[in-house]
Amino acid sequence: MGIEKPIVVSLTRHGADLARGLGMEWHARTGSFDGAKPHVEFADTPAHLRAIFAMGRPLIGICSVGILVRALSGQLADKWAEPPVIAVADDGSAVIPVLGGHRGGNHLARQIADILGVAPAITTASDLRLGVSLDAPPPPFMLADAESVRGVMARLNDGVGVRLVSDLPENLKPISDAWCDWLSSLKNKESDAGEIILRLTLHPQNPTPNHLTYHPKIACLGVGASRGCPPDEMRALVESLLRDHALSPHIITGIYSVDVKADEIALHELGAHLDRPPRFYPAPRLEAETPRVAEPSSVVFKEIGTHSVAEASALAAAGADACILAPKRKSHHATAALAISPIGKNLGAESTARGRLMLIGIGPGKAAWRTPEASAMAREADELVGYGLYLDLLGADKPRKDFALGEEETRARYALEEAAQGKNIALICSGDAGVYAMGALVFELLDRPENAGGVSASARRVEVQTTPGISAHHAAAAKSGALLGHDFCTISLSDLLTPWAEIETRITAAAQGDFVIAFYNPVSRRRRQGLAKAKAILLAHRPATTPVILASNLGRKEEAVRFRTLASLEVDEVDMLTLVLVGASSSRHLQVGMEDKAYTPRGYANKGDTKKGRDA
Repeated sequence: MGIEKPIVVSLTRHGADLARGLGMEWHARTGSFDGAKPHVEFADTPAHLRAIFAMGRPLIGICSVGILVRALSGQLADKWAEPPVIAVADDGSAVIPVLGGHRGGNHLARQIADILGVAPAITTASDLRLGVSLDAPPPPFMLADAESVRGVMARLNDGVGVRLVSDLPENLKPISDAWCDWLSSLKNKESDAGEIILRLTLHPQNPTPNHLTYHPKIACLGVGASRGCPPDEMRALVESLLRDHALSPHIITGIYSVDVKADEIALHELGAHLDRPPRFYPAPRLEAETPRVAEPSSVVFKEIGTHSVAEASALAAAGADACILAPKRKSHHATAALAISPIGKNLGAESTARGRLMLIGIGPGKAAWRTPEASAMAREADELVGYGLYLDLLGADKPRKDFALGEEETRARYALEEAAQGKNIALICSGDAGVYAMGALVFELLDRPENAGGVSASARRVEVQTTPGISAHHAAAAKSGALLGHDFCTISLSDLLTPWAEIETRITAAAQGDFVIAFYNPVSRRRRQGLAKAKAILLAHRPATTPVILASNLGRKEEAVRFRTLASLEVDEVDMLTLVLVGASSSRHLQVGMEDKAYTPRGYANKGDTKKGRDA
């Protein structure tokens, strides 16, 4: 069984040496390795193991079984959806599939054991007594009814005989032969009178206690749609195509269409329904399939540059030896066709997924302040894009494209156009990507017409995902107490993109409204007067003793949090890496043990005991 991208986790120096030799993505506990660095370092072992498991990635822990069990026990819920987990002894003497043995774990354990020259500790009864895992057939096969396999394997373990049946057409004999080769390891005796039937078929079957059905995933579904096609219509069209040809949806290995439909909602909802993310071909590639297409259309060619979408996409994905299994069918807004491959390999070659741009805020810099979702997205990326310092702080071993300060628009445009090539691109920002970062610029480029400085049509079809991050004002407030405990706002003092007159209007409004204010970009080498002007405006509306927090390099080695008052704030002690938090007139400074703290009360003291315990 093929499984994708396992992650090897080591906790010791011996384990690190072992991990390098496995040739897989490697994560190591900080300080537990010498020499070449791992792809990812971590400090909290249980949390990191849980994060990998939650991602659905096969997990190989070079550690005791107990460590894996204790870390993951609270995460276990659905054995059919959870990834394999393998424990490998620190000295390489044992390889144990802990979870997911029948979903690739046993296969992966055998691979690792072969590398290490040891025997895997396979414990699943069906492997030991039957010789194969009937619920884990090799590609391109899949078991139609996973729930029924338990009872069947229990009976086979008791020695009940089997019958092997295939009703695949003659041109798919190589597929049928490969299936029989796999089952040749079955220890139960095959006979025409066997009570258990193992069937290979393209057709749907009603589940029975004595029957396991296997479908080869070798059919490529091509679909086309007019803009705004109703999702229900496309789904109904595909279901009728399958029903009228007596075909199981399980034989579909992928959904394919032309790239100009990469953002068609109906297509993606169909993909979600069939659990087959759609993939795409450019029109010239589909036009090359025209000689094999039964119903070429000059209307379609005039509109998008290919004489066919549904049939051409299906044939392109199924390969040169493919044939149409279900000819094109159309509804008012959609078309669909199925092609089948006689070999079941390299299906969907040359197709691309819908591109994805991930806007990732990594927080102020400290790895522990980074959300698991942000880390997971960064690991999924084909390329990291961003200001060099932010990419360094992320510390991921990935292809990267560095940009300097001042190249923000070029950076965002590059990320969008690369995503348009079908890639997963991560645009890395400090703090939160939507707060004084790249998020707004990305959407601005998507909003502009292409001839007015926007991006290409293909870039406007990419999927954009944003994960929240910890902004500097959150970190500064947390480090200094709770200054954002009541109404607050953020204002950038940079006049590079906003005229100073507008900035001054906002400062005045915030001062009159008595908001706590977080000042971003307070100074630069050439901008020294803005903060002084802001201080003067605020002094006209709130006490000179108002608490002020100067927070620099938050989450980094050079971190500094200093307490001042509005009157004592000096521009010269603020630099480009400092966030300035100015309290409201009600904000307070106090000593808590040995530490200075500042907070802004919400007025609970005025409410009496009737509001005790209420937090909103």
